[in-house]
Amino acid sequence: MDIIWILVVGVIAFAVGAFGANYFAKRNAKSGANEILEKAKLEAEVLKNNEVIKGKEEGMAIKSEAEKQANQRLQKVQASEAKAKQRELQLNQQQGEVQRRRNELDTLKQQLDTRTNQLELRTQELDKLEKSVRDTLEHVSGLSADQAREKLIESLRDEAKTAAASYVNDIMADAKLTANKEAKRIIVETIQRVATETAVENAVTVFHIDNDDIKGRIIGREGRNIRALEAATGIEIIVDDTPEAIVLSGFDPVRREIARLALHQLVADGRIHPARIEEVVAKVRKQVEEEIIETGKRTAIDLGIHGLHPELIRLIGKMKYRSSYGQNLLQHSRETANLCAIMASELGLNPKKARRAGLLHDIGKVPDDEPELPHAQLGMKLAEQFKEKPDICNAIGAHHDEEEATSLYAPIVQVCDAISGARPGARREAVEAYIKRLNDLEKLAMSYPGVVKTYAIQAGRELRVIVGADKISDAETERLSTEIAQKIQDELTYPGQVRITVIRETRAVSYAK
Repeated sequence: MDIIWILVVGVIAFAVGAFGANYFAKRNAKSGANEILEKAKLEAEVLKNNEVIKGKEEGMAIKSEAEKQANQRLQKVQASEAKAKQRELQLNQQQGEVQRRRNELDTLKQQLDTRTNQLELRTQELDKLEKSVRDTLEHVSGLSADQAREKLIESLRDEAKTAAASYVNDIMADAKLTANKEAKRIIVETIQRVATETAVENAVTVFHIDNDDIKGRIIGREGRNIRALEAATGIEIIVDDTPEAIVLSGFDPVRREIARLALHQLVADGRIHPARIEEVVAKVRKQVEEEIIETGKRTAIDLGIHGLHPELIRLIGKMKYRSSYGQNLLQHSRETANLCAIMASELGLNPKKARRAGLLHDIGKVPDDEPELPHAQLGMKLAEQFKEKPDICNAIGAHHDEEEATSLYAPIVQVCDAISGARPGARREAVEAYIKRLNDLEKLAMSYPGVVKTYAIQAGRELRVIVGADKISDAETERLSTEIAQKIQDELTYPGQVRITVIRETRAVSYAK
């Protein structure tokens, strides 16, 4: 029983203690919460005051910046207004000046109208006076104005011819003292500084073989090999009784070269049949095309010419296989380019441009197709197509006077082309054409009245004309020389230039017995 009471008392004491602890804990917690709440309220008030102060400061800064920007804009507006007022003042002044000049122009126009009327009246008076004088002269002389004019013209014609010939002679003599000497110096120095080899133009190529047994292999069974070779190359192959030689005939040097190289490879290899021929010809054609491009590049590099279009480089390379009157076209173009550069330097022009024009002046002779245009105009169109400069294109097109020259490079190219083609040994000329040109020169000079004898000398470079002393005077010889030179230039074709020398002499013959 005692134990039970003890337990009951203990339980009651525990319950009372727990209740008391819980009560005091709630009381303490409520007191702490009130303290935290008060502290939070104080901190919130502090933060609120800080934010208010900060907001006021930012508002003041924004207001200050806005006032500053407003002042700046106001200043700009005021400056613009000042400029506008100044501009308005200037416009007013200009308007006043324009009005003043308009008034002056009106005054001048009135004066001009007055003078025009006066001139018209004066002209009418002069016309009347002229008619009166003409009527008086016709009455006194018994001739009309047209008849008097014809007689005057007829009387002055011979005198004018003689005076003109004498005047031309004086001008030419004066020019020869200076220009002729300087021109000769430049041309001679230019020629002396350039030396170029000359190739002979052929329409055939001779292919040498070791023995005549190879001819049968080239012909093949029933001529299959030779027909395949001719079809692949476009060249006529002549196999005749000529010992150890086969003739390749054709007007296209590139095709002849392809045929020659293909034959060389076929003979060296020993396998000659149609399929092998087509294979070798295709391979050789590709090699020749590469050689053409390489030749063009090497030529441009040797001459110091840069920036050429690849197609122009290929055309330059093709010149290696072309000839003109026995002169290799590439060598002629190189020589002309060097001559142009030297002459341009002597004349104070750009030698690079002159060298470029000289190299390209004959590209119209090696096109892939065959148009009807002359080679100078075709070359000019090709140069324009491949973006060459206008003065270069004009120099190409004008080097045979088929286009009007617009720069000094055109006459330089023309002169250097003539120098390269007309120098001794440069070009081959057929005997028949050479003799015909000499006969044409002599016949042309003999067609003039008073000419007794003519002689074409120095390979057609000079024409000497002997006239009768009783038929032509000294003054008329000058006129005759000029007329013959002009007629030769208009009617004949010749390389270089022809010198015309008219000789008039009086001979007195007596005999002593």
